[in-house]
Amino acid sequence: MTDTDRAAVSLDDLPLRDDLRGLQPYGAPQAPLPVALNVNENTHPVPDAVADEILDDIAVALQQVNRYPDREFTTLRASFAEYLGHGLDAQNMWAGNGSNEVLQHILQAFAGPGRTVFGFAPTYSMYPLLAQGTGARWAAGERQPDYTITAEDAAAQVAAADPDVVLLCTPNNPTGTPLGIDVVEAVYEAARGVVVVDEAYQEFAPREAPSALSLLEGRPRLAVSRTMSKAFAFAGARVGYLAADPVFIDALRLVRLPYHLSGLTQAAAVAALRNAPTMLAMVDEIVGQRERISATLEALGYAPHESWTNFVLFGGVSDPAATWRALYERGVLIRDVGIPGHLRVTAGTEAETTAFLDALASIGSAS
Repeated sequence: MTDTDRAAVSLDDLPLRDDLRGLQPYGAPQAPLPVALNVNENTHPVPDAVADEILDDIAVALQQVNRYPDREFTTLRASFAEYLGHGLDAQNMWAGNGSNEVLQHILQAFAGPGRTVFGFAPTYSMYPLLAQGTGARWAAGERQPDYTITAEDAAAQVAAADPDVVLLCTPNNPTGTPLGIDVVEAVYEAARGVVVVDEAYQEFAPREAPSALSLLEGRPRLAVSRTMSKAFAFAGARVGYLAADPVFIDALRLVRLPYHLSGLTQAAAVAALRNAPTMLAMVDEIVGQRERISATLEALGYAPHESWTNFVLFGGVSDPAATWRALYERGVLIRDVGIPGHLRVTAGTEAETTAFLDALASIGSAS
């Protein structure tokens, strides 16, 4: 042990990568408040009947936990393909411990030092962090003032940036904004690298809304990412997945850690997917609460943005930090996403939504 080792008391004293110095770990505020509506979780619990079935399957998997799990998680991939439809099969599917790990696999395979990852800001705050974690450069494009993007503008921005990876979040987080299929098509034609459509909130979009899954055939550089965290109320289970050409999937095998999905995770996810209609029955209720939030926010003088997700971004907030603190003091936790004059709230249960709206009304009128 050297004298330097004995004196090391902070990150500054460790041989950390230069590009990580001064950064803060990702994470939304966590607090034991009665109403937590800040991280876009599904606040409805897994239905009892489904929970019992999941526990039964986990119990069976536990009997073999002394052995490594199926490295190719074949049954789970087939279950995802059956759920998504669109003519997909197990060879088109991939999964990880949350969609963040799936996106990380993509960037490990297709980004990295000397390469560029592009997205239209404001968008999911993990994208720049995932890019940086793989040594890639993050490049942010622009949206219209209402956070929409036209196909022509999107293609022009992508062509100018010439990125190795394009990340398209639709419906977009943190704005809730949908992205037209024509935009995805235009971006793919303009891009030299891979295009990833992050559909984490797709189940909350109108049922007639098309998915980018319909564009996969004949587009080997395209991938569509999903998650079980939101609509399936599986945030704590950490299961994300994607659909793409089998060759795209082969690229991800090059960077994944061996046996990265535990046998218990695989068993739980397969059981949940087997009960998809029951698990998704809560989506309509959440959408109803989302619309109730938007209508009430407008009545209170705020400016809610159109949302196809399980949350609402609203403007017209004169002092977001003060409003956030006032709600916090009333036992309600929402999210300040850093957009001036805006805050974001998750659509919770009817009782949680009522608590938020009552607390907001008690603070005073909007700016």
